[in-house]
Amino acid sequence: MAKKTKKGGQGTPATVALESAGVAFTVHAYDHDPAAASYGGEAAEVLGVPAERVFKTLVAEVDGALVVGVVPVSGALDLKALAAAVGGKRAAMADPAAAERSSGYVLGGISPLGQRRPLRTVLDDSALAHPTVFVSAGRRGLEVELAPADLLALTGAGTAAIGR
Repeated sequence: MAKKTKKGGQGTPATVALESAGVAFTVHAYDHDPAAASYGGEAAEVLGVPAERVFKTLVAEVDGALVVGVVPVSGALDLKALAAAVGGKRAAMADPAAAERSSGYVLGGISPLGQRRPLRTVLDDSALAHPTVFVSAGRRGLEVELAPADLLALTGAGTAAIGR
């Protein structure tokens, strides 16, 4: 079951969703540096985890609808591949304010879990090669580690090669 951390604790919509679902997960808290160049890169470095296991949650607009792409922080989101994965034609990164409004989270802390308005989600298929992956737990400086299968089940996500 859930392991609580001393610093940061639990209680974001993402961790509440995980607790409600009864899946095993671990919360990892760290002191976020506002000067960090990359939220995900910072998480991987501070937590001592290979960047291929730490995933960033990106909100894109595909044919006018918001869609979530979850890709390793070591790479980038392939917008054409994301569009194809959801049967769309054109994709662009969503307006940051729209991403925050839809998810209920701030940039750098958007989690694929516990979103205010759950969006269609695609997880990069590279996640399946790892026993556990890390995604934002809903705020900067807080990551949650869980099995990729649990992430897929809780988000209703599909998988595709959407990272590059």
